[in-house]
Amino acid sequence: MTDGVARAQALVDDAARELRAAGVRDEALGEYVQPKAVLGIRREPTMRPLGRVWRVGALLLGSSLETGGRVWATGTITRVADPGRAQFVSVSAETRRAYRAAAVRGRFDAGDTVNHGATPIPLDDTLGHADGVLFLRDDEPFVRWSPSSGAAVPLVEYLTDRVALLVDPPAGATD
Repeated sequence: MTDGVARAQALVDDAARELRAAGVRDEALGEYVQPKAVLGIRREPTMRPLGRVWRVGALLLGSSLETGGRVWATGTITRVADPGRAQFVSVSAETRRAYRAAAVRGRFDAGDTVNHGATPIPLDDTLGHADGVLFLRDDEPFVRWSPSSGAAVPLVEYLTDRVALLVDPPAGATD
C-alpha cells in the first residue's frame, strides 16, 4: 500500500469518526435488483439494503458495520415514499417513480434516503491509476466532482470542507 492510499484511508476514517461523533444523519445504501422471472412470471424490481453511508458530496462514506471504512462514488439518490400511480408524464418521472417503488419493496423506512447505483472505490494501489472521482496524483489523494471533470481538489481539503458543512450546517440549511 502506497503512502497516498494510506493517507486516503486515514482521511476517510477520520471523516467518518467526526460525522459519527457529531451524530450526523446517515442514509441507506442499496442495490437496485431486477429479479429473474420464476416460471415465466416477471417479478417487480426491488432494492436490497447494503448498509448505511454518509453522503459527502461526490463520495459516500461507510457509516455502519457493513460499510465502515469503505467509500463509493455517489450514484442515484431516491427518497422512500409512496410511489403513486403511473402517470406517464415523462420518462424521467416514471424512472423516479419506479425507483421509489423498488425502495418501498426493499423495506427501507419511509422518508429515508437510499443511495443506489453507487460505484465502489477500492482504497488500494489502483487509486494511482484511477480515472474516477477519487484518485492519486503524485501520491496525494484528490477528488473530482465527476469522473469527466478535469478540476480536482486535495481529499484533505474536500473532506474538511464537506464534513464541516454536515456537522455545522449554515443557518436555514436544515429547516
